[in-house]
Amino acid sequence: MGPGGLAGKSRLPSPSAGPPLAILAARLRKPRPMRIVLCYPVEAKHVAQIQAVVPSATLVDAGQDGVAAELPDADIFCGHPKVPVPWDEVVARGRLQWIQSSAAGLDHCLVPAVVDSPIVVTSASGVLADQVAEHALGMAIACTRRFQLFLEQQRRREFVRRPTRDLTDATVGIVGLGGNGRRLVEVLAPFRVRILATDWFPVRKPPAVEFLGPPQALPTLLERSDILFLCPPLTPQTRNMIDSAALARMKPGAILVNVGRGALVDEDALVDALESGRLDAAALDVTPEEPPRPESRLWTAPRLLITPHVGGQSARRIDAMTNFFCDNLFRHQRGMPLRNLVDKRLGFPEPPAAGDQG
Repeated sequence: MGPGGLAGKSRLPSPSAGPPLAILAARLRKPRPMRIVLCYPVEAKHVAQIQAVVPSATLVDAGQDGVAAELPDADIFCGHPKVPVPWDEVVARGRLQWIQSSAAGLDHCLVPAVVDSPIVVTSASGVLADQVAEHALGMAIACTRRFQLFLEQQRRREFVRRPTRDLTDATVGIVGLGGNGRRLVEVLAPFRVRILATDWFPVRKPPAVEFLGPPQALPTLLERSDILFLCPPLTPQTRNMIDSAALARMKPGAILVNVGRGALVDEDALVDALESGRLDAAALDVTPEEPPRPESRLWTAPRLLITPHVGGQSARRIDAMTNFFCDNLFRHQRGMPLRNLVDKRLGFPEPPAAGDQG
């Protein structure tokens, strides 16, 4: 014992001193609620449906007007921005974990910063496949049965028979056998068509498809198809895939139907092929620039049918997208595999494993 009897004792903290500040701060710090930002035309019932999957999450219906401001503070994003979005800032912020595109196409979000980041991306491929397939079929029949020509005659009060073509027993090419392409196969099969197809993953060939090859087999489709349907995503490899050389290789008098992305086709080369008669007809639900410029040659091209990107339109569209997102959100919360998981380098989802069709 030292002088005074206390010098050798350790000094104990006073009972009234309380826990250290770091422990207090940790106790006060609450987990940050998950923030889900939406940018597709949801209604109150859709927001409630999503909220029911993650009751503790904060949901923000940003819309196109607010998505650029709200996205940097999102943990999860579901939508399709049609306005400029600060993706570099979003990635640098480091908060966003997952993008669920509300469209099958991903060119709106697969910018270099996102591709190089750990952000998970899933697509809506196949969610609206019924509608896209119906639209593609309708456009093809409009071309073979000359609906445009007969509508023009009707406006002129002419009742004149003109030659038509058959879809039945035709040879059909389908570029891109994802969700939309596979549904198109099912829709076309009753017409007894011969179906040739290409896909980045030429696997799981549907019984109705006679030939399924890799992208390098495109020349086979060009040379043999009476009607060629375009259904692939837009990637650096598919941009302008139908250029003047491809069109020159197509079967004389063929019909081209594009329900994929407008930039798959070289606009001027297409018009040249129609004007020269190399192509019998074409139908576009998508154009390289939407809408086409007033001076675009597409407006006056002969035998060309244009619809304003409505192939996926449906009265049930938002219901279907919300159902899909909620299913993926449920999976995300439980660490289960997500549907339509995108290979960001390729720009589209890999095919699901056998027995896991979602």
